[in-house]
Amino acid sequence: MFPIIFVAAAGLPAFGGGNNQAAPDSQKLNSRSGATASAVSFPQLSQWKSAVLSGNAAALEALYSTNPPAVTVIGKNESSDPVFEPRFWAATKSAGLTSLKTRIASVDSPQPGVHRVMFELEASMHPASGTQRAFAAIAQYWLEENGRWGIVATQRTPLARLPQPAILLLPEPKGDDPGPDPIYPNAAEARTDIAAAVAAAARDHKRVLLDFGGNWCSDCHILDATFHYPEVARLLAPSYEVVHINIGEYDKNLDLADKYQIPLKRGVPELAVLDAKGDLLVSQKNADFENTSKIGLQDVEAFLERWKPSR
Repeated sequence: MFPIIFVAAAGLPAFGGGNNQAAPDSQKLNSRSGATASAVSFPQLSQWKSAVLSGNAAALEALYSTNPPAVTVIGKNESSDPVFEPRFWAATKSAGLTSLKTRIASVDSPQPGVHRVMFELEASMHPASGTQRAFAAIAQYWLEENGRWGIVATQRTPLARLPQPAILLLPEPKGDDPGPDPIYPNAAEARTDIAAAVAAAARDHKRVLLDFGGNWCSDCHILDATFHYPEVARLLAPSYEVVHINIGEYDKNLDLADKYQIPLKRGVPELAVLDAKGDLLVSQKNADFENTSKIGLQDVEAFLERWKPSR
């Protein structure tokens, strides 16, 4: 039993454009999906991971506090049932879980005795329908009491088909604040960046991929994490020069969106592909990637494969 302690898990500001939660911090994260794992470690996470892989519900439940009841927050939904989260993860084994990768983005101590580990998770599943991958961004709050550790709160994204970067667990940046791990540069740089990308594409026989979005947009961060995922990056890097075009809060680079036939009213992220001369080949007009919960790795790979240059 753990002493009664309150960890603020509910009511945190959600990251914009998605159904993800935030943590009261703005630290720099090691959160590029597919990148080499950080040297940061947290031994208790390895214990949790082993329990998940074993599917041992009792072992998992023993890691979660009952006094106070461990809280779980997923988007706007909250549970104070201490067995909700361990039973969810125990059930993944019977659903076909075969392997689990975790990449720690940060470890800190938001209050005395409480340690928060923020990490990105990739699960390989082998249900009857075939191999699948599932991703989540997770923040676990661990309490240490007399040498014993237990989870008193969890914040996470739902399991998804695209990589979930840990930045989704941080507060949404406001106004001109780019946030702790910005994707999109200053909006004024867009034209210069496009010109440089077209020149590089002409030199290296590539195409130019324009990514319209904002640093406040959770789906934009998910798509960017997908671009860094190894299987996607191997397709993207040799074929495309990528330009991130900052639309501000739908008030910047609107003329560029019109020029490249991007209907911003449908939401972001949206993509356009240019040839090596800078001429438009295709633009997404139907909010194709605007809701990343509806697409998977194969959808992103298929788009890049279709529009890559012929060699």
